[in-house]
Amino acid sequence: MTSMHRRDFLKSSLALAAAAELGTSDAHGLVRAHNWDHYDFGSGPTVTDRLNQGPFPQYPPDASIPTDEIVMTTTPSEDVVPNYGKGLVTYITADMGTDEIKSDNIPQAIEDLVRLPLGQQLYVRPTWREIQPRAGRLEFPDYLKLVLDLAKRNNKRIGMRVQMSAPDYWHQPALPDFILDKVPTVDLVPDPKEASASAARFMRNPYSRYQPRYDNPFFQQSFNELIGLLAAEFNGSPEIEFIDTFLYGFWGEGHTWPFLNNPFPDYQTAERTWMNMLEVQLEHFTKTPLMTNTQPDYSRVGNSEVLDRTVRTNNWMRSDTIFIENEQIEALSNRPSWIAVMIEQGVPGKPPDPQALYEGVSASDNIITHVMDVGANYWSLWNFHAISAQNLVSCYHAFPTWFDRINRRIGYRVRPSLIWSYEDEGYLGLIVGVANDGISGVPGVLRVTVESEDGKMLKSGCLDPGYPLPGKVRQAQFVLPKGTKWQGLRIRAEIEVKGMRYPVRWACQQKLNDDSSLTLRANLHHGI
Repeated sequence: MTSMHRRDFLKSSLALAAAAELGTSDAHGLVRAHNWDHYDFGSGPTVTDRLNQGPFPQYPPDASIPTDEIVMTTTPSEDVVPNYGKGLVTYITADMGTDEIKSDNIPQAIEDLVRLPLGQQLYVRPTWREIQPRAGRLEFPDYLKLVLDLAKRNNKRIGMRVQMSAPDYWHQPALPDFILDKVPTVDLVPDPKEASASAARFMRNPYSRYQPRYDNPFFQQSFNELIGLLAAEFNGSPEIEFIDTFLYGFWGEGHTWPFLNNPFPDYQTAERTWMNMLEVQLEHFTKTPLMTNTQPDYSRVGNSEVLDRTVRTNNWMRSDTIFIENEQIEALSNRPSWIAVMIEQGVPGKPPDPQALYEGVSASDNIITHVMDVGANYWSLWNFHAISAQNLVSCYHAFPTWFDRINRRIGYRVRPSLIWSYEDEGYLGLIVGVANDGISGVPGVLRVTVESEDGKMLKSGCLDPGYPLPGKVRQAQFVLPKGTKWQGLRIRAEIEVKGMRYPVRWACQQKLNDDSSLTLRANLHHGI
């Protein structure tokens, strides 16, 4: 592989071609740090069939419904309620590929992880080399084929990122040879002030010490091909929960700490390159959410603009740890209500000591409470650099309380809390107050449908993006055909994300039908 200094590279005809190509669009400009609460990211996803969401005055002179009475209520479920857009995510691979799985029988260890009942989703992070060793087609390694097969058989969806730089791979580079043979690379300069064990491990790894010229025309052409192949396989696939955006540097998180430089000649080229690469991903993944890391721009490559564009296109966010810069906490905690957040935070990689507490708080409890503080939709079940179903089970059995608590509260948990019925000129009206007992808004648009007892659709429509908000109730009106009786009707929900619809199971204690709908029946106590 070739290593070149920036000025030598810029003298080459290849660099001139790259500059000409990338110069066709202006840099967007650094988005400075800002408060996210009330920041104008737009109005969110498009809402079709918007329901009237009130208010609904009962008394003159402002009465909008002539009569009404509350006919049914629901109460929160104490069960884990799996749905799209939320859940605990069992990590199969992360930083080190299958080397991170601590087992002599990798296929069996993967199956044990997939079947782990604590997690509802799965996650893998292969390198580019692993999934496309040669140009023109994808060739998944056996372990990834196994994960895809087991996920389908166990009704669990997968989140995925492809690494272009993997500083914890010591046996091979992350990029395939057909890229490294044609794309120049730039040596990175270690920061002499960084002396931690983490910094040392990256500085010693020869595959960490360089980055490719991402703005090289051949790299861009190959990246376009890779994204197109992945989207043909996974865009809108029922087996895929989300795709992490491919960002600069280590693990694709947007940095090359603890190195001081990056492979670009200037900030404008770096930002333009990564914005172009994000647009390629947005163009191809039209149905599956993309997740962009909230990593501050340590390496000066345009992270803030990439994240801003991600949110404005109603895609999602993630962070690689919860104990991080306060800038990231601001973004995660005050994001628009329709944006989902994934928090990656590993728990100890060995069985915990039940006595190892600080003022009665375990390491896992401390992690979980802070993941909940920012209103996460997803949290990683990941033993840092020691992946094992048994390790996760040991962590759970040592300190189950907060594991159970986050599993019962993570993301959104919606139910038709209060249901009113009224009649107006022979038409039946329902006012449904939808509550959210979770810790996040709905990551998209919630569609609510009222059906007859035999499943015929009577009225369907959507709440505003992100609603109902956590701990709140959002009301919606359904005007049904003349002569309709409310008892026996069914109410069901779906979540709409990027034009796709996914069924939502109501998170209520009351019994549901097999299709997750709720049959309306009188359940108020007499005398109330």
